Amino acid sequence: MTALNAGTVVDPAVVSRLTEEESRRLADDHPRCAALHDRARASMPGGVPMSWMAKWAGPFPLHVIEAQGARFVCADGIEHVDLCLGDTGAMTGHSPGPTVAAVREQVARGITVMLPTGDAAVVAEELGRRFGLPQWQFTLSATDANRHVLRYARHLTGRPRVLVMDYSYHGSVDEAFATLDPSGAVVPRRGNIGPPVDPAVTTAVVQFNDLDGVERELRRGDVACVLLEPAMTNIGIVLPDPGYHEALRRLTRETGTLLVIDETHTLCAGPGGMTAADGLEPDVVTMGKAIGGGIPCGAFGLSAELADRIRTSVELEDIDVGGIGGTLAGNALSLAAMRATLSEVLTDEAYAHMLPLGQRWADGVAEVLGRHGLPWHVTRLGARAEYAFAPQQPRTGQDAAEADDFALQTLLHLHALNRRLLLTPFHNMALMAPTTTQADVDAHTAAFDEVATALRTA
Repeated sequence: MTALNAGTVVDPAVVSRLTEEESRRLADDHPRCAALHDRARASMPGGVPMSWMAKWAGPFPLHVIEAQGARFVCADGIEHVDLCLGDTGAMTGHSPGPTVAAVREQVARGITVMLPTGDAAVVAEELGRRFGLPQWQFTLSATDANRHVLRYARHLTGRPRVLVMDYSYHGSVDEAFATLDPSGAVVPRRGNIGPPVDPAVTTAVVQFNDLDGVERELRRGDVACVLLEPAMTNIGIVLPDPGYHEALRRLTRETGTLLVIDETHTLCAGPGGMTAADGLEPDVVTMGKAIGGGIPCGAFGLSAELADRIRTSVELEDIDVGGIGGTLAGNALSLAAMRATLSEVLTDEAYAHMLPLGQRWADGVAEVLGRHGLPWHVTRLGARAEYAFAPQQPRTGQDAAEADDFALQTLLHLHALNRRLLLTPFHNMALMAPTTTQADVDAHTAAFDEVATALRTA
């Protein structure tokens, strides 16, 4: 039995039975998706173009033939409400009109030429306005942005290590695939495939909200930068304690450590992410995904002082071989997409629509939990919200990880998918787009009430 609180349990046998029923229903309703998956297995490992797509709940992932706004249509002609939105990549809604128009126009004019276009300065100026950092560079993903920034941090400080939060995720960045074992030692995180070096050599790890741990590591004098999301989103939503960011900024300044804030997912908090919403003062901000409306892109912003230090410490002759950039970075197509998305899609007006929907989704889940006596919690961060299987909101990544239940999570995803609702596959998380409606949110509340009833009465 899986304990939820004293005297309240969910029987794993019930979860297993309901999962089997939902799996059969999915297969029965999606024969065309099943056939496409069978074909794909002959030429792709797991039948998917990227391995993590195999983690979708069910006997096979759905195949998409069209995605518009906050909906997609699968190969069986069934329309689904999309509350995953490409795990933030489509936070704009799928194929937003202004972005599509800009991309079509730019494709006809040129996709990539390794030369700047006029869009680049416009995007850099807009990001500077939103995030308060004046100098910007562009990449093809947030992963790339984080990689580049970590190299710059080590170069500028002469220090070898990076500090990250336990159970953080910053894309496929080697330094961030580390966790703490029961003794407090830094070890490779579960699933870390082929780390090039022992993570303990490159990485310091502390719990989110643990300022004593941060200070202990920074006072050693060998940490180049702290890399963190301003609120954790990749192990469940973990919000900062009051005063956490102010103390973190003070400690990094006192120890000459750079502060890097990854806003890739926390862009859901507002037009300038949590940096603007909470008045944060990072040395560097990184981001990707949503700012291009689905076109591959990433960016990192630098303080004027940091940008000048980079300029004066990297020889022009060597600027193309330092592990920074890539042939397609800053390409014309990506910049056109970012310009249109930032100026016409992810606007103040869009957030004024999205943020209340995030609250409505969280309120609906909380009401269901209370009515059924399920001792779980729901946490909201702007236009994003998530529920997890513990009574209290977590303060650390470890808290969030310990509250997870993969089998139960799988059932809830399958159940939602069979009610034509797609949640983020690695969490019980929903994200609102400018095109999400109150009816979409209420449909999730009704489906969640249905599965909660099944779990409490089975």
